[in-house]
Amino acid sequence: MIAGNRQRNDPAQYDELVGEWWRPGGEFAALHWLAASRAEHIPPAPGPDAVLVDLACGGGLMAPHVERLGYRHVGVDVGLPGLELAGAHGVLPVRASVLAVPLADGCADVVVAGEILEHVADDVGVLAECARLLRPGGTLVIDALASGRLSVLVNVHLLERLPGGPPPGLHDPALFVDRARLLAAADRLGLDLRLVGLRPSLRDAIAWRLGRRADVRMKPIRSTAVVFAGYGRKR
Repeated sequence: MIAGNRQRNDPAQYDELVGEWWRPGGEFAALHWLAASRAEHIPPAPGPDAVLVDLACGGGLMAPHVERLGYRHVGVDVGLPGLELAGAHGVLPVRASVLAVPLADGCADVVVAGEILEHVADDVGVLAECARLLRPGGTLVIDALASGRLSVLVNVHLLERLPGGPPPGLHDPALFVDRARLLAAADRLGLDLRLVGLRPSLRDAIAWRLGRRADVRMKPIRSTAVVFAGYGRKR
């Protein structure tokens, strides 16, 4: 599927949009909302040397939340412009694929993999890296776009046309995540993982669109058919 002159899910888009990461109301506004939602499910750091590994960290939107929680923040991404921006916000940048992270087994107290599973051909491979990096008892937080017709309708045909939604062409529906397969893989990898649906607060979204709010809260919902989050621990 083609978006303009570019193939869908082309990672070069993130390099071209690097100026949008921290721009209020910019193309990545919804990613700020998701970062705040992830932070709500991360416990405070157990000590001064606690590490949070942020897979596909982009421009480092988790940075203020991770700093507040007290972790050393390691960000992994393939895009150099985003990593440089993340580094400017206090993230220790590591340029690498999320499928082959050059960090030691069990090095992380927390692993965050936000909005990356639907961008790779091997989402279970990313989950395996999460499991490898986590220490026993460590916390895992993910979020992704679900496979299925409803998700494609909402995330591609609707949200790509709305303010705060993803830039056109950012996602390839063929890569959207099969939740049952993900949960089965998590169990094999020693991860206790539960999935919940997410949606933006409609009241907040209207106020944000009118310039009356700086952000939008993400609300948990029963259905995981469009956007879902996963919260878990390594056994």
